[in-house]
Amino acid sequence: MIEQHFAALSRAAQAATSAAPVIRSWATRLADMYAHDGRLLVCGNGGSAAEAQHLTGELVGRFRYDRHPLSAIALHSDGTALTAICNDYGEESGFARQVRAHGRPGDVVFLLSTSGESRNILAAAKAAQEMGLRTWSITGPAPNSLAGSSDENIAVEADTVATVQEIHLMLIHALCLGLDSELGVRV
Repeated sequence: MIEQHFAALSRAAQAATSAAPVIRSWATRLADMYAHDGRLLVCGNGGSAAEAQHLTGELVGRFRYDRHPLSAIALHSDGTALTAICNDYGEESGFARQVRAHGRPGDVVFLLSTSGESRNILAAAKAAQEMGLRTWSITGPAPNSLAGSSDENIAVEADTVATVQEIHLMLIHALCLGLDSELGVRV
């Protein structure tokens, strides 16, 4: 089983290299967004929430080398606001309401979902689009609802959630690498 997992991961990683132009484009546009005082709003559930927080940690902190902090918010990380919103408005509204509160013109909402079918993530995408914000997503295999409703999507072709999530992290790190390069950080 272990060797099979490694083999599946290797195949998925190789296939994901085709996303390099999209990642490069996102890095360029994030650098421009940050040059205009924008922020990145990120959301996901479960393992995808952990990856959302991983991404924001790399941006607010640093990836490889020191640079100024970049505004990035993992929407699940404010447990008090999230649980209050879910209690008062329903769990589908948890991220969408925060997008409406924190999103500003020029911001990007980055959505992570292995299935691409999470109702609260789809609601966040809809709220972002209604506000004129860009929506980028990384999902599992397409077709899925999130891939179809995002401005841009990278769909990871893999058979298991674990492999999809591991490739998501690889793509996140590639995005951080590209962004640091765009910002002129030594890479």
